[in-house]
Amino acid sequence: MDSGDRAVEGRSGALTGCKVLLGICGGIAAVDSVRLLRELRRHGADTTVIMSYSAQRVISPLAVEWAAGVKPVTEWGAEMAQLEPHDAVLVSPATRRCLAAHVHGVLDTPLQMALSAARGRRDPIMFIPSMHSDLFDDPVTDDLCQAVIAEGASVVWGDREEGRYKTPDAVQTVAELCHLVNSQRPERRRVVVTLGRNRSRVDAVRWITNSSTGRTGWAIAELLYRMGHKVEVVSGEVTSRPAFELPSVTSVEDPDDMLGALLELAGSDDAPTAWVHAAAVLDYVVAEPASEKVASGAEQWGLGLVRSTKHLDALTPMCGDSCRIAFKLESGVSDDRLIESARALLQEHDLDGVVANHLEEVSGHTGRRGLWVSDDAEPKPISSLAELTELIDAAISG
Repeated sequence: MDSGDRAVEGRSGALTGCKVLLGICGGIAAVDSVRLLRELRRHGADTTVIMSYSAQRVISPLAVEWAAGVKPVTEWGAEMAQLEPHDAVLVSPATRRCLAAHVHGVLDTPLQMALSAARGRRDPIMFIPSMHSDLFDDPVTDDLCQAVIAEGASVVWGDREEGRYKTPDAVQTVAELCHLVNSQRPERRRVVVTLGRNRSRVDAVRWITNSSTGRTGWAIAELLYRMGHKVEVVSGEVTSRPAFELPSVTSVEDPDDMLGALLELAGSDDAPTAWVHAAAVLDYVVAEPASEKVASGAEQWGLGLVRSTKHLDALTPMCGDSCRIAFKLESGVSDDRLIESARALLQEHDLDGVVANHLEEVSGHTGRRGLWVSDDAEPKPISSLAELTELIDAAISG
């Protein structure tokens, strides 16, 4: 374990036990290798690094060694480290020369030998190209990318900015690698995660809403994606953003729109096999919202509220034997009463788990994050958001 200047703070165990080979090609994007290596280590990866000759002209092997915790391979050696097996190979940045040499089986560098060996073992390989737009627009580039994809590798492009395709940031790249590696695990599911808050229109400019930043839901969705599940997010209003871009996010405002999106997913041919209901859904909505702005100045304004449709009530008949997890929030009650409410919710909707919270815990005023309540164990205190996400992943993964 590194300490001091080289230490990293763990973010997840998504790559724990995984040997990851990072290949660094030439190109200015090689300067991002330090951030990329430290992000790999934050998720538990055991890294090996091979640098091309051109990459060493862009970034010092000493800087790469500092970030990786191991010396990079920079030239041919008698030990032939490039032939060692790995759980995944990531090439970032990947130049067009690298792609072409790999497609055509050219073994003129340690990195190309490592890639050829990985292809032979059917190891997961991910290329992160970076190049000028003119080179991207050359049809040969697409031919090369399609060739490596046909062989089973993944190609991930960043955004087109300032006349070139840049590599995604380190967090996005490592999330994609985590997903690629872990999607090969058994019991990977299509998971729907709801998050954020709903609102109900009062008039043309006013709304009533409840309190939720979306932070917990994003953290759950992020870990499940990193662990190889196919994640669909249905989001209400949020004040926080995910750490990386998730592939499928549907944004809605009021509880009926959110329920409609969920019912559509539940009724699809490829219906979800797991659900995490982390959204703060409005229990009551405005009965008769005004279509125009109500003039200000009146001393009082009475609003009629009606109960909204409970999402769990509407979805339970459609979910079959899916894994389902919900949240229960109470205020000013004892732990015993909170657990009783969570167990009642479990039984009523045949849930696999309930995250039971006191309002004070959600607000960060205590040292506890909540309680995990399920039928097969005693209620478990949750000490952190990271522990909460791991419990949910464990329940979904079986």
